[in-house]
Amino acid sequence: MGASGHSPSPAPSQDLSGARRRIPRYPVAVPVDVTVLRSGLPSSIPGRSLDIGEGGVAAMLAAELQTGEWVAVEFQLPNVGYPLQTKAVVRHHSQLRCGFEFLGLSRDQRYMIRHWAGTAQWDQPPVESPVIGAPLPKAPAMAPSQQSSLPPAPAPSAVRARRMSVNPQVRRLLSMTLVLLVVVGIIAAWEWHRGWKKLEARTARNDVHSRAPSAKVPPEVMERLLLRKVDPVYPEIARRANLQGAVILGAVIAADGSVVNLHPISGPEGLTAAAMDAARWWRFRPYRVQGEPAAVETSLTVEFHP
Repeated sequence: MGASGHSPSPAPSQDLSGARRRIPRYPVAVPVDVTVLRSGLPSSIPGRSLDIGEGGVAAMLAAELQTGEWVAVEFQLPNVGYPLQTKAVVRHHSQLRCGFEFLGLSRDQRYMIRHWAGTAQWDQPPVESPVIGAPLPKAPAMAPSQQSSLPPAPAPSAVRARRMSVNPQVRRLLSMTLVLLVVVGIIAAWEWHRGWKKLEARTARNDVHSRAPSAKVPPEVMERLLLRKVDPVYPEIARRANLQGAVILGAVIAADGSVVNLHPISGPEGLTAAAMDAARWWRFRPYRVQGEPAAVETSLTVEFHP
């Protein structure tokens, strides 16, 4: 993902109540894999993240994307046991740097980001705050000669007079500027909110990943539609234990040919995670029902041989 110690920077949230919220962003550099459809075929673009938040991720990629493109993003945060996969839209780009806004981030994925941010090591020195209820230090006593040399304190009426002597034109200009800034902020928040509502409506109509499976297809039929097959990474522990064989996974193939849901059916337990990591990047030609692309259920077999 246009998707790195840590000083947060603000990012817009999907949840608005009249004005835009500010969500922290945390610098982190981890590998990022972005999948985008080009000419109907999925294309994988590697990259490295710059910062991450609940609203999106900024990253440097090995290829350029266009603003508004829909992509699939996968990355794994440090000290987190499993990768995060989600859909996103390109919000801005500058040469090879892209900013992505997450779409439909689940509650578990948001919790994972907040948990990682809460346990990350901060490199900032702690700020010492006074202890509530502790007595304040007393000022050193002054000699009578020093007290007599101090200038007299101004009378309260003189202080008020100096405050009221501010140029009325300056006060009026400051008031008008403040009102103008408030109006511009309200208009900008309203425009952003309206644009986001349109995007959500378009997403609900066009998101092929949200469609329920309409058919159950035998694995040998889906094998003939396979366009890209990613080989699994053989776990070193399983290799040393001479653990091998086939892992069978239940899968849902979306109408665009991507694998959107996986669950193990049978096979060695020590090889299941590696099999799912590989199978989720397989790509198929869309299966058609009555001439239209449709989401289907099937099973995938991932082989492990030493």
